[in-house]
Amino acid sequence: MSEQTEGGRRARAANERTVTRRGLGSTAAVALATLVAVALGASPRAAAFGLDDVAQQAAALARDPYVDREKVVPKWMLVGSMTYDQWRDIRFRPDRAIWRNLHLPFQVQLFHPGLYFDHSVRVNLVDASGAHPLPFDAALFDYGKNDFAERIPKDIGYAGFRIHAPFRSPEYFDELIVFLGASYFRALGRDNLYGLSARGLAVDTVEPTGEEFPRFVEFWLVQPAPDAKAVELFALLDGPTASGAYRFLVTPGEETRIDVDARLFPRRVPKTLGIAPLTSMFYFGENTTTHHFDDFRPEVHDSDGLLVHFDSGEWLWRPLDNPTRIDTASFRTRNPRGFGLIQRDRDFADYQDLETHAEQRPSAWVETHGNWGNGAVRLVEIPTPSELNDNVVAFWVPDPLPQPGSQADYSYTIWWYGDDAARPPGGRVIATRRDRGAVETPRTGYRYVIDFAGPGLAALPAGTTPRAVVTATNGAVLSDQHVVANPATHGFRLVFQVAPVDQTPVELRAYLAADKDVLTETWSGVWLP
Repeated sequence: MSEQTEGGRRARAANERTVTRRGLGSTAAVALATLVAVALGASPRAAAFGLDDVAQQAAALARDPYVDREKVVPKWMLVGSMTYDQWRDIRFRPDRAIWRNLHLPFQVQLFHPGLYFDHSVRVNLVDASGAHPLPFDAALFDYGKNDFAERIPKDIGYAGFRIHAPFRSPEYFDELIVFLGASYFRALGRDNLYGLSARGLAVDTVEPTGEEFPRFVEFWLVQPAPDAKAVELFALLDGPTASGAYRFLVTPGEETRIDVDARLFPRRVPKTLGIAPLTSMFYFGENTTTHHFDDFRPEVHDSDGLLVHFDSGEWLWRPLDNPTRIDTASFRTRNPRGFGLIQRDRDFADYQDLETHAEQRPSAWVETHGNWGNGAVRLVEIPTPSELNDNVVAFWVPDPLPQPGSQADYSYTIWWYGDDAARPPGGRVIATRRDRGAVETPRTGYRYVIDFAGPGLAALPAGTTPRAVVTATNGAVLSDQHVVANPATHGFRLVFQVAPVDQTPVELRAYLAADKDVLTETWSGVWLP
């Protein structure tokens, strides 16, 4: 599921609609958002424009059947006619960046439509006088060696945009966040290189009927104050299943913070609705045993695990894999505290790749706000024959799904960062490995080797060995279970074997404890026939 290939696809009073509240209520969310924006030095937006205005448009769209109203890019500009090198040779002129001449702490550059990006988006600028459309201007771009600049439609629009800020050094405006293709966006912490992506909404992911990719069709970029620490923008989403209004407040830093307020207006009930979706790539890692890869690199992935923080306080780690068939796992809970796709392997030696530097890929953590109710964090892993495909998706599925004629509100923060000892605050899994085992059992078994580490484990008194709590479903037999100190990691290694009784998948869980104290997150794995 490549990010690029996925990129292509009468107002009524609000009190006439049934409203489903998730997270903060609309009024409270807007009030809090305004306070946060002011506290961060963001420019007070025009009183005539805000999230309520975008939501009014989204509600109006949802009252009628879906119509693809966005401008379609001419076929001669798309893949099959335009080459990748031709599209890459169209470059935005940095000296024409939005807000550059105002000497503000943020600047915006625009993307030219074409190649995989077959729909344009409308872009507006918001200042103290209101919202103003930003028309397409070919003079903003350098077309390089291309000879087709005169053929570009004058009103074609833009494919997307990226925001720059001096968050790595005060002298240089670095790329901070990109909105490009469908509802995709991705951001960077201070020490990161681009990796995984987030989306506005996921619809019918891996359903037999095919996945739907709703699009951000219009954006409003709010001019920041001269001393702003954050930049604010709004987006209108539309698709056959739902329309939506989004507000983003982007605060760059070592951990870049994106505060999101989303209001969804369903047209129909899909099979699956994914809230706060994250999309990443996992080709292979130290736990991959179902494929053989002729590759000099030890591991190739943008994320190596799913981390979930339950309302109970439990932290769960599920290592990612490249399965032989589509694998879906759901972790049911109520009011999740957070979930994310995490890159834990942070040493160059883990990857040995001088070009991609996967050790610098960001983790993305979704911190929920308010009451999200019942549902499940769902992980989808899709087989991929190469590292070119984003084959991992994680999102929240509400239960029940919002109904047509309703409004569903969600508020959350996405943190983009390299590593954080507080997620989780205790011991964590740093490696998962598996083989066929060395100890004979009544049935053919599989051996799991799981390394746990963290300051709490390293601080245990000398000679103290925690006990392991391991469980298996569907009658699978556990054997040869033991915990040993691992001086190389200043942690402990858990080893056990599992023997399935039949070809039914086996869910496994394990953690380390001392007396009644849980010392680590819960490792979660699955044996698949």
